[in-house]
Amino acid sequence: MMNQFAIPRRPGNPDCADSMSLAERELAAFFGAVKELFGSELAELSAEEWLRELEATDDLPASTPEWQKLTAKAALWLASPVNALSLTTEFATT
Repeated sequence: MMNQFAIPRRPGNPDCADSMSLAERELAAFFGAVKELFGSELAELSAEEWLRELEATDDLPASTPEWQKLTAKAALWLASPVNALSLTTEFATT
């Protein structure tokens, strides 16, 4: 479920509320698109990757294009042949 993904909050950023709103919209859109195309399980894995990308950033993205860049990185993970193969194997054995 989408509710299990908590976007880490970073103190000390005066524009944090705006950034968090952008983050929540971007993650929800990414999750919804992956769920629609590939199903809930892959959407959850992709959302986890999105959050890993967010945690790897030094500063919260400040604009929609910056959030979209983060989403594109997570989408690249989803499109990676190595990940696709391991996910296919994982789903085949469950």
